Amino acid sequence: MRRKGPGLLSHRDYCVLGAGPAGLQMASFLQRAGRDYVVFERASAPGSFFTRYPRHRKLISINKRYTGKANAEFNLRHDWNSLLSHDPRLLFRHYSRAYFPDAGDMVRYLGDFADTLGLHVLYNTTITHVTLDKDQRAWNGHYFILIDQKGHTYQCSVLLVATGVSVPNQVDFPGSEYAEGYESVSVDPGDFVGQNVLILGRGNSAFETAENILGVTNFIHMLSRSRVRLSWATHYVGDLRAINNGLLDTYQLKSLDGLLESDLTDLAIVKDHEGRFHITLKFFLEETSTNQSADAIPLPQDDNDNFAMRVAYDRVIRCLGWRFDFSIFNQSLRLSSGSEFSKKYPLIRASYESKGSRGLFILGTASHSVDYRKSAGGFIHGFRYTVRAVHRLLEHRHHGVAWPSTELPITQLTNAIIRRVNEASGLYQMFSVLADVILLKENASAFEYLEEFPMQMLAQLETLTGRPARHGLFVVNMEYGKNFSGPDKDVFFYDRSVGHTEDAWLSNFLHPVIYFYRRLPTEQEVRFRPAQWPLPRPTAIHHVVEDFLTDWTAPVGHILPLRRFLENCLDTDLRSFYAESCFLFTLTRQKLPPFCQQGYLRMQGLMGTESLRRHGVESGLLQDYATMDEPLEDSSQQPGEHGPEGHRLSRGPPHPSLDSNKEEL
Repeated sequence: MRRKGPGLLSHRDYCVLGAGPAGLQMASFLQRAGRDYVVFERASAPGSFFTRYPRHRKLISINKRYTGKANAEFNLRHDWNSLLSHDPRLLFRHYSRAYFPDAGDMVRYLGDFADTLGLHVLYNTTITHVTLDKDQRAWNGHYFILIDQKGHTYQCSVLLVATGVSVPNQVDFPGSEYAEGYESVSVDPGDFVGQNVLILGRGNSAFETAENILGVTNFIHMLSRSRVRLSWATHYVGDLRAINNGLLDTYQLKSLDGLLESDLTDLAIVKDHEGRFHITLKFFLEETSTNQSADAIPLPQDDNDNFAMRVAYDRVIRCLGWRFDFSIFNQSLRLSSGSEFSKKYPLIRASYESKGSRGLFILGTASHSVDYRKSAGGFIHGFRYTVRAVHRLLEHRHHGVAWPSTELPITQLTNAIIRRVNEASGLYQMFSVLADVILLKENASAFEYLEEFPMQMLAQLETLTGRPARHGLFVVNMEYGKNFSGPDKDVFFYDRSVGHTEDAWLSNFLHPVIYFYRRLPTEQEVRFRPAQWPLPRPTAIHHVVEDFLTDWTAPVGHILPLRRFLENCLDTDLRSFYAESCFLFTLTRQKLPPFCQQGYLRMQGLMGTESLRRHGVESGLLQDYATMDEPLEDSSQQPGEHGPEGHRLSRGPPHPSLDSNKEEL
């Protein structure tokens, strides 16, 4: 891409801000589709965030290299670091053997990803200002105008922001200037030997910092306004992970360290003449004259001699997380409403498009407002799929390419669902956010299968995908039990696992849920859906019972109840039959099962064999029609009384390979 100076525009259809994981993932999709795009990166190489963070260099995204399966899609369920590509060399398992890899391995991986795929990245280019230029000829009624640090100007039809959340959160209270930030505090444990340390915050960065110095400090106190949220209780990967929670042991086993809850805005930090820090209450300072020395400021222990934080601290460390950098965006883009939550994340729809500017999409970690503390959209193993969903939306909107789908005969419906719930990674990681949608054809003779569509945009499915939904639809989602996740939940209670199919709706662990609608829900129905429901109330719903192995292939426990649910919704028979059975049905039924309509009547299907017939007779599923026939002399056989390969044809009624009242294939 040729740069141009001030006043001169260089145009691209797609501009991507940031060459981190989300930006590179989008670039790979645009490149494969042959689109006109460029990626702007302020650093000299991809993944600059990981050159510094996490500070203690250990990622908490798992790198499970062995699953016992050869299915690449299934293995991505347990590979939380790889981006999506068609090149098997670009799997993270080739870059680290560690279960929790080093951040340096991620930097190396992202560099190879960009180089191997030949992605168009402008390095050392910092975009300093973004604004709008109204133009009716533009795709979205305006262009996005970007200016870099050298005054070069770029014009973009679509802007894809993948800059992550990079601004440290800070709470303004008296004495907050004494706190060292996570982004700059020393990572050398030797600097904390024999010290009393107070950490502000209760997320992974706070516990990561504590874990690093746990063995050398006198004690560590951790202060936050909210209780600790453990990821194995909330089922949210952004909450506290077990790899970092050593301080919980030392707190509960009374080894001096501890956790405290208080709103930071009610507190204040004062520094004494020895350079040590004391915690007091904010209103004590408000009642104190400004010219009074720090040593004379009242402390809570003056009135309450067992005040928990009555000790002096040598260090105070701020670990309060991150927020999106809005500074480069002109107010005309309306990325923030000014509310507390929108100060952390931009305002976007469930399609990841800005609510204020059409054609501006937020990708990656910064798009996490859609599923914050619900699913994995703020992390690589989640947003690699949401980025792909955005790309598919753009392909249809601007290039007329409909959402990818597979059309199959209705007889393959059960198999299609079973295959996806057992191997699909996008469904598994972005549970209750991305779902598969099955669009029925007229008379339910066939269906179109769309993968990983944003559930909350279901009402706009036809507009966003280019696929008509006129004859009903199924939505395939993965869900935890509605009362099984939360910081106050006991997720290890006795009998927590559901094993009986009749109790499948009570399943607690992640399991497939299928919704059936006779028509597309309206936007109002989606918006005002029941509390804790990811979708509006359906015509019918089916829970596939949870499975300890997450292997939903049990013929009786998983497949049979699903097939019967689908048959009840469609009012049809989805079983597969041998040709003999189909022939019998043509003589005895007014309506043939779809398998016979689409197979037998078209000279297709499965032929019975002598061994199958004998098995059916011996098991009591068939009458032995062969014994009912009178033997014919060879000399009396007429042409046509032998099969095409010389097998004798019975004069009695043709036997089905399995009785029509029994379960078939």
